[in-house]
Amino acid sequence: MRLGFTPEEELFRAECADWLNGQMAGEFRDIRGITKLTAAPERRKEWEQRLGEARWSCIGWPEQWGGRGASLAQQVIFAEEYARAGVPGRVNHIGIELAGPTILTFGTDEQKRRFLPDIAAGKTIFCQGFSEPNAGSDLASVRTKGRLEGGQWVVNGQKIWTSLAHISDWIFVVTRTEEGSQGPKGLTFLMMPLDQPGIEVRGITQINGDAEFNETFFTDATCPADSLIGAVGDGWRIAMGLLAFERGVSTLGQQMGFRNELDEIIAAARANGAAKNPLIRQRIAQAEIGLRLMRYGALRMLSNTDHSKIDGAALTYKIQWATWRRNLGELAMDVLGQAGELTEGADYEWGVLPNLFLYSRADTIYGGTNQIQRNLIAERGLGMPREPRGQA
Repeated sequence: MRLGFTPEEELFRAECADWLNGQMAGEFRDIRGITKLTAAPERRKEWEQRLGEARWSCIGWPEQWGGRGASLAQQVIFAEEYARAGVPGRVNHIGIELAGPTILTFGTDEQKRRFLPDIAAGKTIFCQGFSEPNAGSDLASVRTKGRLEGGQWVVNGQKIWTSLAHISDWIFVVTRTEEGSQGPKGLTFLMMPLDQPGIEVRGITQINGDAEFNETFFTDATCPADSLIGAVGDGWRIAMGLLAFERGVSTLGQQMGFRNELDEIIAAARANGAAKNPLIRQRIAQAEIGLRLMRYGALRMLSNTDHSKIDGAALTYKIQWATWRRNLGELAMDVLGQAGELTEGADYEWGVLPNLFLYSRADTIYGGTNQIQRNLIAERGLGMPREPRGQA
């Protein structure tokens, strides 16, 4: 495992930083530093398109589909510099990091031609339709149903926690297409246009006042018969393949965001005198150590080229960063003290650190709860007996 970068790669880093900082100091300076995912949606769609025009949107993709064919090291570098420059989070994260790679890996040539160029260009925004009210971390329990009728799929059911569905164009949906099936059998992976009468999107207001999540209802919603990825009944395999992309190079960009948050905490502690408290200093040091360990672990995970073996780093990464960031949010509020409970702006217009605390409460829940992650580590990583499951 190589933990550093070559001189050529550092030149690439300088190129990335120059372009990103130039954009954030120029035409897109109004969105620099935005932390709320729902803020300035139209401007951020314009930013997605600017990234696409300059071929920075999905640099790891093949050039024929709008990428640069970048190496893994280059992808890591761009993700880090993106976060370092204070650029807002990607509103098409799902399309770039999940839907696109899934289509690249499992889609037909026609699906690649249909979707990939517009995803890369920022013209097609995707969201994810996995979780349901009674099937959160347990994806195999989904009950949304799909059936073939008259040359198209007809879908009925409900999804929840569909991030940015209200500004998205398409949604990929895991549906149960085999009547009477249970668990991972009988599931099919569909891609559906959101702008149709059979789909209703309702926002969910979060504890921090933001509303990036939605409930999505399907009432005889439709999509063409060839909108499925893989084969009928192959949805579980496709969904698991998609979730594997979630542990990709964006993890290093995520960590640069964590770096920014920890630096904010350190600056606040120095400014208000909390840094004089030995317990606060110790917790800051522990946070620093944890962040560095996560970086080394992520680099090791990304360096693994033997996909025939279970990657322990990949299994443990989610619970590691989620628990670390939850503790970071608590540290932020302890540093701020009572000042962290007040805002000078409108209701729920919180600063970076109070917002970190409120948002991080969900980190150990979404994307697989800590309890689910422990089961995965035990069963897949350590080979322990599977947890007994009750009959549905």
